[in-house]
Amino acid sequence: MATAPLLERIVARRTRVGIIGLGYVGLPLAVEFAKAGFDVVGFDVDASKVSQINVGRSYIPDVSASELSTVVASGKLSATTDMSRLGEMDVVDICVPTPLRKTKDPDLSYIVKAVEAVAATLRPEQLVILESTTYPGTTDEVVQPMLEAKGLKADRDFFLAFSPERVDPGNTQFPTSKIPKVVGGLGPASTELASALYGAVVARVVPVSSTRVAEMVKLLENTFRAVNIGLVNEITLMCHKMDINVWEVIDAAGTKPFGFMPFYPGPGLGGHCIPVDPFYLSWKARQNGFECRFIELAGHVNASMPDYVVQRVADALNSVAKPLKGSHVHLFGVAYKRDVNDVRESPALDVIELLARRGARVSYTDPYVPTLAHGASLLESVPFDQAVADRADCAVITTNHTVFDYPRIASLPLVVDTRNALAGDTRETIFRL
Repeated sequence: MATAPLLERIVARRTRVGIIGLGYVGLPLAVEFAKAGFDVVGFDVDASKVSQINVGRSYIPDVSASELSTVVASGKLSATTDMSRLGEMDVVDICVPTPLRKTKDPDLSYIVKAVEAVAATLRPEQLVILESTTYPGTTDEVVQPMLEAKGLKADRDFFLAFSPERVDPGNTQFPTSKIPKVVGGLGPASTELASALYGAVVARVVPVSSTRVAEMVKLLENTFRAVNIGLVNEITLMCHKMDINVWEVIDAAGTKPFGFMPFYPGPGLGGHCIPVDPFYLSWKARQNGFECRFIELAGHVNASMPDYVVQRVADALNSVAKPLKGSHVHLFGVAYKRDVNDVRESPALDVIELLARRGARVSYTDPYVPTLAHGASLLESVPFDQAVADRADCAVITTNHTVFDYPRIASLPLVVDTRNALAGDTRETIFRL
């Protein structure tokens, strides 16, 4: 059986595992493999990440310094920028970003560069797994031809699979090891090997019939969330017009034990998946002559929320006869979600830009994001106590970090609460979405 030698090494945990991309997906996965007894090498083009890992210093909130330093000290995990070492690995797991171009088309440049590095040292019996979120067909249309260019054949000489990452940064209830892993191989041998590998580190493996099914699974998961958030954001705009508290509506509807799942409004979508994945899906659908009208409409609604937040700031200032232009507006939180340091696609960035365009003086506080690029300048996070003492003309809760002292924020002259962090506070100085 072609898979027997590699399968035997996987079961015995004698497999050398290489992880390309040491961010929110790759680093937790590398640590899990190392904790399970595999020899793991992390690969990244960012030398600072490599240096921090090799001294056991974590830059990801979901990976504690103690667990990282333990596996590094044991010799089970190391990191390097030397991609030529990929040939030493039995398994190569690709966990690189897949952003959008300015045209909202998929940008596969990170995947292509990673696969080029793998192809340069590819040898028989290696297992290559792509985890980066992408459109259905990427593995067999893009990755497979690149790896087969020198004559080796997938699912015969080497093995190829797709397994979508399902990381939820900051979610302590569901770390990597507790999230079921969907696996779709290019053929039966590839599926078997990838399933065995992940079975050593996660609670449950869910094999599917192909790489395209596995790719589509991830897009369905995140498009489901994007569309439902779009729906509740539109309901929020509607409720505002009708003078109805949307948060009270959602809480009451959430008491129904069947047929309803609560989603919550906010200042817009952020992160590396939910704002991006629907565009990957609609782009691929267009290539096949299908128009995703429902999905794209949700995208338009979600993209409009930062403008709505700025309008609520203007409404708040207008209530005390102040113009937006020249007023000091202070944002509490710029990360895309609570208790993380990730600002990718964060709606707070759009809110800052829109406020600045309208002449507001903008500052922010975020203990997880000490500095923030804003055009050609660099903003620095204002310490919380100083931010409260400064008493900006209007404060905006854009990210509801648990470390914030919300009663003190509520005492500021005007507050726009985009996260319902001040639920129950009925002061007229607090404005909600």
